[in-house]
Amino acid sequence: MLQAKCMAFPLSKSSKRNSFIAQITLRVFAAAFTLAAICVMTTSSQSILLLGFNINAHYSDSSALRFLLVTDSIVCAFSVLSVLFVYGLSRLGSDVKYQFCVFLHDMVIMGLAISGCAAATAVGYISRYGEDKMGWMAVCNHVGKLCNRMMISMVFSYLAFFSYFALSLMSGNKLMYE
Repeated sequence: MLQAKCMAFPLSKSSKRNSFIAQITLRVFAAAFTLAAICVMTTSSQSILLLGFNINAHYSDSSALRFLLVTDSIVCAFSVLSVLFVYGLSRLGSDVKYQFCVFLHDMVIMGLAISGCAAATAVGYISRYGEDKMGWMAVCNHVGKLCNRMMISMVFSYLAFFSYFALSLMSGNKLMYE
């Protein structure tokens, strides 16, 4: 029976420093992207006159967009906390237990981020294009400004997800080779 052994290659000091800087930068980016998404979403609304009634459309009218706001808030808060945690770990040295905690954190936050993005994307698609077979009409032709702002917010949320995707890869790689 053949056993594959993983050879650990020691990382140089400059490589560890670059990894640390990349970790901190991606975490700050994730916090900034989610904060931008939150700001865009919460400040967006549009009033329209429909059949003589004034209707005010807001993100809170959609449970999926409220869910995205909550997930973005959690991702933002945990991104800030993880910056402090990773910075503290850099001072303590590298322990496999702590690296595993960082990896687990990154995976959970990445999963949370993509769940909010996916829910909002599904509702956004139906809002923009409708669903003829179900009889759901597109509403973005009536509240286009709001739909465009929600799309911008979702782009920021996806950027935060991709930051955590990269962090998960980095954390997993670091865990595997240290």
